[in-house]
Amino acid sequence: MHGHGYVPPPPRPPSTGTVVTLRVLLVALPLMTCGLLPWPATLRAALVTRRQREWWVFGASLLIWIFVIALISSDTTEDLSSSNGTLGVILMLLNGVACAVYYLIVDIGFHGRSTVMGNVPPQQTTFYGYQQAPPAPQPPAAQPPASQPYAGTPVPQPPAPQSA
Repeated sequence: MHGHGYVPPPPRPPSTGTVVTLRVLLVALPLMTCGLLPWPATLRAALVTRRQREWWVFGASLLIWIFVIALISSDTTEDLSSSNGTLGVILMLLNGVACAVYYLIVDIGFHGRSTVMGNVPPQQTTFYGYQQAPPAPQPPAAQPPASQPYAGTPVPQPPAPQSA
């Protein structure tokens, strides 16, 4: 009577328009800012997939971004023509392109896998409080003959009646 209740329905996948819009925005953001904002794409990939590898990639993109900002801020020229400024700008552009490409690969792979898996019928599960289907009958398995531990022990006989 006081069971767990109804099983909630599985979450609906986002619509195709939402997925495409997010892809366009999160790929355009690092490219349009010339690499100044590469981390939102990797953050979204880490949040959606929830895998450790994506969180490491997000952390690496943040560390590269911090390193790039430190390189550019240490440049004393106005046009970033010193070696620090040039290396910082090159790394910033490469990090932006790498994060955009990585996000596309991960997101397309994740949503492609979820749509393929969405066509598979769900497995029947039973929960506490719900009627379970009876198990399918199994053919009897051949059992070894049971040993009789008392086979060699004589059975006592009742005493014979005495005649007088």
